[in-house]
Amino acid sequence: MTNHELYGTLKEKLVQLLQENDLAAETVTIVARGLTPTEAIGHPTRKDYPILTGSEVMLMASFLDGKGQAFTDAPAQFSGSLQEILNGDVENDPHIRAMFVAALNAVMDHLKLASPTVHCKNDGPEQCASHVVKWVAEHYGTPKIAMVGYQPAMAAALAAHYPVKVLDLDPKNIGTTHDGFQVLNGATQQKETIAWADLVLCTGSTLCNGTLVDFLDVDKPIAFFGTTLSGAAPLLGLKRVCFADQV
Repeated sequence: MTNHELYGTLKEKLVQLLQENDLAAETVTIVARGLTPTEAIGHPTRKDYPILTGSEVMLMASFLDGKGQAFTDAPAQFSGSLQEILNGDVENDPHIRAMFVAALNAVMDHLKLASPTVHCKNDGPEQCASHVVKWVAEHYGTPKIAMVGYQPAMAAALAAHYPVKVLDLDPKNIGTTHDGFQVLNGATQQKETIAWADLVLCTGSTLCNGTLVDFLDVDKPIAFFGTTLSGAAPLLGLKRVCFADQV
């Protein structure tokens, strides 16, 4: 699948959902803005999350009683109709893409078709990480894990129990060592790392940065984590692991 096909498919599925629920994209008002780090993640114990180090911004979109978030390095502010976003170049404009993803999550939350669509706060990420360790053991035994996207708490928790290799695209992370593992280059070391792994855990932020298509046909068990992919995962039939509703 190409990015053109991916975002086109998501647009089509969203429009279909709106029609099925007597909602028109022209009248669906979306309000989106970037959150402060405290609004996004609260006061976690660890201070090396991308949202705290300035690498990414959490974009929040609201629609009626629905809220949706998206991690992005292309923040934007918007207030208008969903149709305006759909008319934008979701495929090529990262700012419009981030608004689309957040808006999609908000609509899916309102329709009760996806949950949770907002990030956990304070100690939630570390509690979620402990849940992920147990989830991996229950479903996959003791696999070698390739993590796509450096999530500090989750990577540290997993590395304490399994062989882990972490891929990331942020130059500030690449080559750094944490909790016994080194962060590898997600652009140049992706293929060899995926080939090494028994299980791939991939950040849903790949939907915002345009690299999700690289992981849709991986010939390994794969699960996506985080809130960014919350709305798209059920529409695309992707496995998502998130324990924000249990922390």
